[in-house]
Order: sequence, then structure tokens, then C-alpha cells
Amino acid sequence: MAPRKTLKKAAAGNGSTAVAPAKPNPELIEALKELERDRNLPAETLLEALEAALVSAYKRNFVREAEAVGNPIVTVDRQDGSYRVFARRAVVDEVTDPTIEITPAEAGANHKVGDNFDIEITPKEFGRIAAQTAKQVIVQRIREAERDMVFDEFNQKLDKLVGGTVQRYEQRNMFVDLDKAEAVLPLSEQVLGEVFRIGSRIRVYVMEVRKTNKGPQVILSRSHPNLVRRLFEQEIPEVDQGLVEIKDVAREAGSRSKVSVFTEEEDIDAVGACLGPRSSRVNNITEELHGEKIDVIQWAADAAAYVANALQPAKVVSVHLNEREHLAEAVVPEHQLSLAIGKEGQNVRLAAKLTSWRIDIHSEEQWAELVEQRAEEEQEHEQVAAMAEIAAEETGVELTPEMLAQDEDLIRKLQELQRADEEVDETPESDGGS
Repeated sequence: MAPRKTLKKAAAGNGSTAVAPAKPNPELIEALKELERDRNLPAETLLEALEAALVSAYKRNFVREAEAVGNPIVTVDRQDGSYRVFARRAVVDEVTDPTIEITPAEAGANHKVGDNFDIEITPKEFGRIAAQTAKQVIVQRIREAERDMVFDEFNQKLDKLVGGTVQRYEQRNMFVDLDKAEAVLPLSEQVLGEVFRIGSRIRVYVMEVRKTNKGPQVILSRSHPNLVRRLFEQEIPEVDQGLVEIKDVAREAGSRSKVSVFTEEEDIDAVGACLGPRSSRVNNITEELHGEKIDVIQWAADAAAYVANALQPAKVVSVHLNEREHLAEAVVPEHQLSLAIGKEGQNVRLAAKLTSWRIDIHSEEQWAELVEQRAEEEQEHEQVAAMAEIAAEETGVELTPEMLAQDEDLIRKLQELQRADEEVDETPESDGGS
């Protein structure tokens, strides 16, 4: 649809209030151009916001006049900055509301249906109100623009590390000064045992950035697994350059982390590069995390090998995968069992998080007994199934492999039925008596 044509006319000779002459305001246009240059605020956007605010100001300060005209609008001249108020009416064939509609005959020969017909009604006192409103709008827009710029800046830092200064504590939440914004490190994202004094420097992970009425709110974390990932990127050049890739991170913040690494470069040892000479590189990360232990392991495409690596420092003899249950059963020497499980199960728990496999740990002796037990169970199951098939034939019950696999009770009942039949066959017939 084509935009409506708008024609403007000054009110005169119809008993309306005298129209105030438009006063140029070049300072406004210059101020808007300066804001556009210095703060990257489009002047047209500011003018549109100003016009909307001036309409509200007119309705608030000239209530009866605004009600009488029905649809007041305000325009700001883009050249001289002058303000004008108009009563806008739509040109229609048949008028249903004379405060907002007018016929072509009333509007004049140059008007057709679909045009806008504006009559200027600028009050004499409107200049002072407009100037005050313009100041308020510009100040508000500057604040909003600054908030948007801060939001955009920190939104680009999402999922990254930033440095800041501990400012204060409120209800056990830490507030951190990030220079251009105040961020919060919630209690839930703090690490138990870490203590930071007010005024001390801190490195934190930007977890979330929210827009609020008071400006952007930056949510930080010290417990997120990606904090470890970003520290590796900062401390280890091969990771930063993309020569070594961090595949997975499993973390129990403040206690221990496992990090799996991989490289396609034949002349680079991924684990060695991350550890550094005498483990100096990983020790720098441990120091930043206030003593949190870090296991760096070799990632492997083969799931069994990956699980075995993830259980380090324990030595794994073998890993047996159950794809259907997504279970990995690891076999370790007897003296490595407690090491593989870890204190309170931490080692195997972190390995499971890292590999996304459920992991059971067995000693070699336990595994041998388990294999023997499973073989006996399998043999027993096969024997029972064979007996059940014989019993089913004798009793006329049709058995399917699905029934045998899904209903062991049925197998046992058929077996009992067969035994009962055999006992009846073996019972000697009683004497007829004398």
C-alpha cells in the first residue's frame, strides 16, 4: 500500500486558538548531529523519539485541546529544528468521527481519499514545553544508548574470561567491578573454599548477560567447567592457536577436574603440551583455581580406550562396553581398585561425566568371578529354555523366542508342569484291594 499523502494547513478564521509562529531551533539540530558523531546515535531515531514524546507532552499539558482535535501529531523540522503541532484527519468518503476524519469536499480539491489532512494548532506556550521535553528525551536516549553499548560489549564477552575487582558482598553474593559495568557472582557460582577480599583482583567466567531496566546485568561464575577450558586457552599457546583441541571438561569445582585433549599434529604431544615442563603450565592453572587438581588425559575416538584414559591415574587392564545399556565395565588390578574409584567415588564419577558413559569398576578377580557367573547364568538360561520348549511341545503350548526372552516365569511354569507330568507317570498304580 502506498503511503498516505499529507497536506498541512494553518488554522485561521474558524474560531480556533491562534497559532504560535514556529521558532527555529538550530541548537537542537546541531546537538543531535554531535550525538550522532560522538555516540553513534542516529539523529533521525532521536527525532522520531522526540516527536513521540512531544505528542505525549501536548496531551498532558493541553488536555481539552487534545481531546477536541482527536489525533494530534507533532513534527520537528529537520532543517531548522522548529516544533509544530497539527490536528491530523484522514480523508474518507463518509465521515463517522469528525475529530479524526474529513471528506474530500471539506479538505479541498487537492485532497483525495486516503490522504492525511493536517491543520496546525501549535499553542503559544508550546515552545517552552517542547524544549524541556527535548532535553529529557535526549538525556534518556543517551542513557539507553550507553546501556545498549555496555550490553553489546559484554554480550560479545559471553562464554569468555574477564578480569575485575571485588567490590562488595551482599547476601553472600559477590559484586565485581568490570570497569564499565558492575557484575554479580552469585553464591551458587562461587567455589567452596575460595576467599576473595574486597579490592582484590579476580578472573571470572561470563556466564550470562541480561537486559534490565537498570541496565545490563552480567552474571559471572567461578565454578563453571568452561572456566577451566578458558584458562587452558590463556595459559597454553598450542590450545590458543588451535593446534591442541580441548574435547571435554568434567569438573567438581574446588576439588578436581578432568580435561581431555587431542591434536592432529604428529609432532605435538597434546598431553605434554598442556602439562608443560615439569607440569609448570597446568600448575599455573591449578594455582589460579586455588589448588584444584587437574588431570589432563588423551582423548580417543574409541570409546573403550577413552574410558580407560579417563580413569587415570589408575591403570586399566581392559574395558568392556555394553552398547545397549551404554555401560562401560573397566577391569583394573586389585591394588588399583581404590585409585580407579577415587575418594568417595570422585575419580570414576568424573570419568563418567567426561566420557558420557556409565562406568562400573571391577578388580581382575571380581571380573573373573563375574564372567564365570554370567556364563553359568547363560548356560542355565539355555537349559531352562530347552526344557521349556520340550515341555511346551508336550503340553501343546506354542512358544516363541520373544516369549522365552521376556517371560522367565513362563519358562519356569512350563518346567514345573513337565515335572508334575513326570511324577504322575512314575507313581505306581494302587492295588484294587481284596
